[in-house]
Amino acid sequence: MKFIHTPIKDLIIIKPNVYSDSRGYFLESFNRKEFEAHIGPIQFVQVNESKSVRGVLRGLHFQKPPFAQAKLVRCVEGEVLDVAVDLRKKSPTYGKHFSIKLSGENKHQLFIPRGFAHGFVVLSESAIFSYQVDNWYAPEHDTGIAWNDPQLNIDWGVEKNQLILSDKDIVLNTLSETKIP
Repeated sequence: MKFIHTPIKDLIIIKPNVYSDSRGYFLESFNRKEFEAHIGPIQFVQVNESKSVRGVLRGLHFQKPPFAQAKLVRCVEGEVLDVAVDLRKKSPTYGKHFSIKLSGENKHQLFIPRGFAHGFVVLSESAIFSYQVDNWYAPEHDTGIAWNDPQLNIDWGVEKNQLILSDKDIVLNTLSETKIP
């Protein structure tokens, strides 16, 4: 595995070693020893998976303490534009975002530490997206930031009229309107 630092501290791209032959491929999507050597200790408690059609935008979500979550995300099939926004108030990159294309073809992953909002949009006809989290889902602590916040100015790579959002995501507030713990 290769662990590649992004311009935002602690946000790490992980490129697994992929072994392919006529039968298909094999890869390690997580190796605790490698992870701890490059990122630090973590204990994932839940693995989530979603399937979405082209244009579905999920996010930008996060959980408030004490249920904040670190995530290890990947696109198993299809292609997504994955976005993480730094919400750590003392960080020099507070309010900045990082985006990366994750796909079943490139098999890249993104480690998103606690203190970030996360979202993705499906660029292919459909996509299967998987993420491991280090804290339990807590609906009463679940919140987010508007996908179209002008302060964040995220280019999602899909025309606005082609986006499909949940009722919850349509009404999220901007970063400046959101109480960040």
